This record gives sequence, structure tokens and C-alpha cells, in this order.
Amino acid sequence: MKAIVHKDKSGLDGLALVDHSEPSVGEADVKVALKTAGLNRRDVSVTGRREDGASSLVLGSDGAGVITDVGSAVTGWQVGDEVIINPGIGWTDNADAPPEGFQIVGLPEDGTFATHYVVDARYVEAKPASLSWDEAGVIALAGLTAYRAVFTRANVKAGDTVLLPGIGSGVLTYALKFLKAVGARVIVTSRSEAKLETARALGADRGVLTTTDWNAELADETIDVVVESIGRATFQKSVEAVRRGGTIVMFGATTEDTVEFDLRQFFYGQYNLLGTTMGSAEELREMLSFVEKNGIKPEIDRMFSLDQFDEAFRYLRESKNFGKIGFRIDV
Repeated sequence: MKAIVHKDKSGLDGLALVDHSEPSVGEADVKVALKTAGLNRRDVSVTGRREDGASSLVLGSDGAGVITDVGSAVTGWQVGDEVIINPGIGWTDNADAPPEGFQIVGLPEDGTFATHYVVDARYVEAKPASLSWDEAGVIALAGLTAYRAVFTRANVKAGDTVLLPGIGSGVLTYALKFLKAVGARVIVTSRSEAKLETARALGADRGVLTTTDWNAELADETIDVVVESIGRATFQKSVEAVRRGGTIVMFGATTEDTVEFDLRQFFYGQYNLLGTTMGSAEELREMLSFVEKNGIKPEIDRMFSLDQFDEAFRYLRESKNFGKIGFRIDV
């Protein structure tokens, strides 16, 4: 089978499209012929975490396709079923945090940037009929992350005002659409006027440039929740923007992992700081049902062929996208 692998060299220079051995099916597994697969910032990060001389690893956490083989102990699935890959392994029921042993597809085990993928049958979900193959292949990781962040963790409800710094990523475009579906007010920031305009067209109530003084720009707003994914560059501004007693929920750190902030200001302000990562299989099913019920479509920026892997990875690394990008494998 064809697969995008990372090997030999750290970083994007270690990427290659190769002929790779097709995985075999165990008794509890299903084999999926992938139609599409979403590219996530995690995939870019993985290339930088692997050292020179590393063995070959198929990258990719997202994907959707058709079941072509079913293990002898599998029930509930059959050849021909259209499915979405769960990007998380080992987290079935909703919980305060992932259980010990939780792993994300694509490291340390082979992932979805290939013509075929084999996985335990517990970690596939039925593809909603409302989603195209492009949409189904890019929804799971980012959509699940957004769903858990705004609903399970931050408990956003109708009438809340939510700030999304750095709009444009896959997760935040899902968050914007999810929040508007439940009647929240959404404010976005970006370094790009064009991205702010696109976000407004998708329903954002207000957009401000990331580089401005948020206290001045948002002095007339009462912000209940901030969904933080940028890290050091915006964390203190987020603390200052959210109302006293409000909530900051974090799922990423694209600009350095370490931040400094005033503890006294924080505890006197009675703020809530919540971490979140991905979500459970239970939440994935909830998210897919929510998307279907509310007619939500993933915001797709571009789709690439497998042999355009280098362009795709660099495009995402440079944050050129607004919404999701991914690979068309067999559509």
C-alpha cells in the first residue's frame, strides 16, 4: 500500500511517500480502505519530536473510509460499512481525564496517511450520511477536541460570550460553528484581517486583531469563556480579557509551552483554568450526532493528494489555512 511515513531525519525532511506493507487483521480488528485523512498540527509536531535515524512510522490521526475486512470476533460491523476513525485509542467512556495508556493514532503506532488502516473495531464510528468523504476524513480529531473543550469542560450554554484567540485552526473553526449552534456570542481574534472577515461570514459576532490591546478593544464585552490554544503569546491577554469568575480552557500551545502570570491576580479574580485534550469515544459519538442534528459542515481549506505531502505539511506549519486540510486517498 501507499503511505506517508516519517523516517531517518527529524523534521519535515524525514517525510516520504513509500510502498509500505499492508497491515494484517486480528480477530478484534477491522481493516478500512481510506478515502480521506485529515492533517493536524499534531502531525507536524510529531516530525519534530522524532530523532535522526528513527524507524519508519506512518503518520496521521484522522481518516474515513470503507471496511474491507472484519476480524472473526467482531460484531456490529461488516464489509462495506462506511466509517470514521476514532483518533484516540483507550478512552471509551467520558471521564475527567484520559485513562492511563491512552494514545493518539499516529504515534507510537502507525496512523492513517495510507491506503489502508487496521484498528480495533471499538475505535471506528459510523460515518454520518450528511458528511462527504472530504468532510468525514477531517472531522474527528479537531471536532472532538472542540466539542470537549466548549461543552464538556467549559460547559458553554446559550447566551454565554466566548473568546477564540487565533481563529483559523481546525479546532477553532469547529468551536465557532458549535458555539453558534447553541446560541453563544463568539468573539474571535487573528493577526489576519482576511481571517477575521471569513470568521464573521461564518457567524462570529465580532473580530479583533490579535496584536491590539484587548482590554481597550473589548472593554464593552463581558467574556465568560476563553478557548486558549496559542500559549505564551496570548495567555496573559486572555486572563485579562475574561470576566472575574470566568473560565479559560486550554487545548494547545503553538507559541511556547511555558507561561508566567500573576497568581495573586488570578486567585483574587476567582478564575477557572481548565486543560483539555481530545475526548472519549462517547464524546466522539455525541459530537457526530450534534453535527448531523445541527447541519454543521467542517470548514475545509484545501485537500491534497498523497504525493503532495511536502506541500501540505509546510502549508499547515505556516498556518496558511482557515479550517481543515487533508489528503484525498481514494475518492
